[in-house]
Amino acid sequence: MGKQYKSLTDSDREFIKNQKLFYIASCSGKEVNLSPKGYDTIRVLDEKSLVFLSYPGSGNRTYTDAVNDGEFTLVFNAFEGEPKILRLFCKAKAVASQSEKFYEYVALFGEKEGAVRDFFEFTIYAVESSCGMSVPLMEYKEDRDALREWAVDMSEKGKLQEYKEKHFVPVDLKIL
Repeated sequence: MGKQYKSLTDSDREFIKNQKLFYIASCSGKEVNLSPKGYDTIRVLDEKSLVFLSYPGSGNRTYTDAVNDGEFTLVFNAFEGEPKILRLFCKAKAVASQSEKFYEYVALFGEKEGAVRDFFEFTIYAVESSCGMSVPLMEYKEDRDALREWAVDMSEKGKLQEYKEKHFVPVDLKIL
């Protein structure tokens, strides 16, 4: 039986920490964007907030929806062990490289700053958990390192900033 509550429990925090894959759904207009996320890119800051590390990629809908005051749902589900689905209903703020917080978060993740596109702070306004008994059991094998390695390589060659600017979705910039 599912239940909804206002903030993360200690059990929820541990569950999030152990997941290898999660999903971000967002919308600030007509279309809902849904994207799977891997790597070690999420940190729970407290019972009402998380931070997400975003690597450069082909698009940046998360950023567009964040700066346009969109709605976000983060979904974590167990592929191993006890079944569970955890949904976090949130608002997001983009943290760009011009912000001091950007460098605090780089240190929090232990990542090379040049490889990071941006960070997102998620403020949770509702948490929902459900059984997840229909989610298949799947075994985690390993991360695909190609995206992170590409970002680090582009950064080291001095070409990543140009790529970020070329693939930046122009919106009313709101830097946290």
